[in-house]
Amino acid sequence: MAKTVFDVLAENINADIESATTFLTGGSAKDFPAYREIVGLIRGLEASKQHLADLSRNYMEQDDD
Repeated sequence: MAKTVFDVLAENINADIESATTFLTGGSAKDFPAYREIVGLIRGLEASKQHLADLSRNYMEQDDD
């Protein structure tokens, strides 16, 4: 099956989440505010991923009609 724009965006979001997680687990946050910033980034990316999944599902359901 060919990749859709939704698939490409989801892959990019997942790569960003993985990068931020690696940054945190590597102890690279220099202080608590930096840690909070990265955690907030991950939360935002996770929310974006869910919105993208919802949008993709709705788009595919409309395509079936």
